[in-house]
Amino acid sequence: MKSFAEATAVSGANGTYEAELDPQWAVGDKMHGGYLMAVLCRAVGAAAEHPHLVAVTTSFLRPPVAGRATVVVELLRAGRGSAQYRARLEQDGTPCAEALVTQGTLDESDAWWSGVTPPELPAEDDCVLLPSNPPGAQFPVHLLDVVEHRLSPADLGFAIGQPSTTGRTASWLRLAGGADWDPLSLLIALDPVPPISLTMGVTGWAPTITLTAYLRRLPAPGPVRVAMHANEITAGRMDEIAFVWDAKDNLVAQATQLAAIRH
Repeated sequence: MKSFAEATAVSGANGTYEAELDPQWAVGDKMHGGYLMAVLCRAVGAAAEHPHLVAVTTSFLRPPVAGRATVVVELLRAGRGSAQYRARLEQDGTPCAEALVTQGTLDESDAWWSGVTPPELPAEDDCVLLPSNPPGAQFPVHLLDVVEHRLSPADLGFAIGQPSTTGRTASWLRLAGGADWDPLSLLIALDPVPPISLTMGVTGWAPTITLTAYLRRLPAPGPVRVAMHANEITAGRMDEIAFVWDAKDNLVAQATQLAAIRH
């Protein structure tokens, strides 16, 4: 089993990088969206002078398969405090995902002001560790072997035929290998499973169409807590908004995505 750093590693130079997409970081046979974003941003980081990812918007064009992929990185603007890039992930010359990425510098300082608070969530050991092969699932969730998801018991009704009506979930997450979270791995936490649609009784794949993430600060060592909600589910689409807090109760990342669903 590869670590997150190994699974997102890239090699190359001069704006063209090679990656090996790891099938472990997948949901069924589809590569996880946060993982693909991390590969894109790993390549940008290899080309960038600023040390940290601070923002990224990714459009998912078509699902790649596990195996060799190429990331092409283009510098759009370089400044003293930040720089903007375009990155495209390709397989066999076909674009699979394209991102606009901002690099800058993050620290661990407290917020000057915040309008959000961590979710009310039972202790980590009192939440339910999600298995990678849950009974009755339509496909294995390989991601759950490399990222530990402990879901609040209040959000598990869908597993016994009692779907939620709140459109909200809360969970504890750890990297299974024991590594600490960083700005790139937080992209995994910002696209957690299960999707809101599943907790509300809509089964099947919920592919991300586009996702925008903001990285707020460097996370403290330890687990993170993720709160996610949807504002509205329409005919075939839903939004999901995720917030991530570290072990010191600091907001470290947030994201908004548009995903497709099939009723």
